[in-house]
Amino acid sequence: MLSMPLVVVLLAVGAALLVFLFKRSRAVPGSVEEGAEQLPNAAGSAAFVQVDEGAPQGGARRLTEGLAKTRGLLVERLDALLHGRRTIDEDLWKQLEEVLITSDVGVRTATHLLEQLRSTVDRDALDDPARLRSQLRANLQDLLLSRRGTLTEPEADSGPVVWVVVGVNGAGKTTTIGKLASRYVSRGNSVILGAGDTYRAAAIDQLEIWGNRAGAAVVRHEEGSDPAAVAHDAVTAGVARGADLVICDTAGRLHTKGELMAELSKVARVTSKVLEGAPHEVLLVLDATNGQNALAQAREFAAAVGVTGIALTKLDGTARGGMIVGIAHEFDIPVKLIGVGEGIEDLRDFEPDLFLSALFDESSEGFGRGSSSRDASIEHAVVDGARDPEVAPPV
Repeated sequence: MLSMPLVVVLLAVGAALLVFLFKRSRAVPGSVEEGAEQLPNAAGSAAFVQVDEGAPQGGARRLTEGLAKTRGLLVERLDALLHGRRTIDEDLWKQLEEVLITSDVGVRTATHLLEQLRSTVDRDALDDPARLRSQLRANLQDLLLSRRGTLTEPEADSGPVVWVVVGVNGAGKTTTIGKLASRYVSRGNSVILGAGDTYRAAAIDQLEIWGNRAGAAVVRHEEGSDPAAVAHDAVTAGVARGADLVICDTAGRLHTKGELMAELSKVARVTSKVLEGAPHEVLLVLDATNGQNALAQAREFAAAVGVTGIALTKLDGTARGGMIVGIAHEFDIPVKLIGVGEGIEDLRDFEPDLFLSALFDESSEGFGRGSSSRDASIEHAVVDGARDPEVAPPV
């Protein structure tokens, strides 16, 4: 017979194991945040969504925390440059140019911003260097607001809205699609996902995991199938089932390869043959940690498939958030989504005012983030026993 102390120990171990399994069953792939709730969706199953406790204040704080590295590289260096300065001279202009370029706004955009500032200084006869901070903020606000855009939203009784999501491998396409599916299912929309990255079996499986946990149906073919055929069947299913939203994933091989771009163009054409007006959105997912290379990707994809919006991911894992300004200046393509963390709520609609407030406002100081989305995604890349090569490629 077991002794009483041993029985107590076994009961304690069993209880701890049950708590661990319960928390794991409620987890979303790639999410390390706490506070997730199960909310019913239109299909009657459970959608795993992250509740934004304390919103909007909590959401603003998370945005500030997620942009901490960018704030350090751009705004804090700007403040250090201007502090104690009494005159605006050529040495100041040179150092300001260096701050902007090294913050990944890009050479063209840095030149544009400096020309604007010089013009304002000459026109208004400014001689106080501290005024440059507020003027730069105002110029950035004008630039970003001029490129502001929102996702094409589903509308009741109007048929499915079709989004095609493109981008290179590792940018975060699968995770972005999963978070968007969770967002819209939690709002009561019926969502269908098309697993069009048929060149990677793991990408198909990962999207299916996201779909199952979000409560979205997934249309998939075998590995190596024609991605356009998957998109065709996903949109066809969306029309037949009266879905509100169809999101089509695509392959993400190197953006410099012409065959990939031809393939993406085919996917877009096929969706338009099934449903007039589709795709209603071509969303390009860019990894902010790639800096200026992401701008090169934007040029290639925009020329090939008519990108309508950009989702910039992993901003919390890099100091290169200034590239949003470069994108706004160089392309007539709005940044519609930004990713500042691993939680569902950390994929946010891009709002220029909040973005600049998180960077420039004095009340933002003192915040920091313990771990970035890139660090967390690598640490938690094994989902249900399968490594996701998009966030943790084999070493």
